[in-house]
Amino acid sequence: MPVSQHSSAPVSPFRTCALGACLLTGLLAAAVPAQAEEAAGNVRWVSDSLTTYVRSGPTDGYRIVGTLGSGQKVELLGTKGDYSQVRSESGSTVWIPSRDLQEMPGQAERLPDLEKKVSELSAELEGINDTWKTRVQGMQETLDSRKTLIDELQAARTSLDSELTQVRAELRDARAQLGDENKQVLMRYMVYGGSIAGAGLLVGLILPTLLRVKRKRNDQWI
Repeated sequence: MPVSQHSSAPVSPFRTCALGACLLTGLLAAAVPAQAEEAAGNVRWVSDSLTTYVRSGPTDGYRIVGTLGSGQKVELLGTKGDYSQVRSESGSTVWIPSRDLQEMPGQAERLPDLEKKVSELSAELEGINDTWKTRVQGMQETLDSRKTLIDELQAARTSLDSELTQVRAELRDARAQLGDENKQVLMRYMVYGGSIAGAGLLVGLILPTLLRVKRKRNDQWI
């Protein structure tokens, strides 16, 4: 009996897909022992691969009395040679080749449980995917805010560098201007000092002459 395929939407993060595959494998692996334990005892299922003819006795020489469909549940009553005696759900007792029996439910009976587990796993994967999307979005917002802050700091640094260059240029101009003013003041001091020295020299030369002339005049009057 063909098993319908159940697909889920792909999950974007690679790690999420890997985790989902691991979980699905674990669930399927766990399902087999559980079903095998449930099938313990005399419960058997007709093989999924075919519809099996059943006979009235434990050899091929007995007449065919009907068929059992693939995956049908039966009760094992006994085994003789290559045949097993089973009781169907309708209550009839027949013989079936032992190779056509299996100890776990058929695919038709297992499919709903598998589909339910796949659905649950898909929902879990969707939740993981949403969580990862939220985390990635949060990290992206953090990166964007940090990039904005870095851009602002870079712009502030550029502005400060420009202001520093301008201040240094103004400082050089001020120093040059101060040097010129110092030279002018020094020249003024030198001129002023020279003037005073010249005046003193003139006074020193003229004053004795005037005194001598005055004395001569006084002597003449006497």
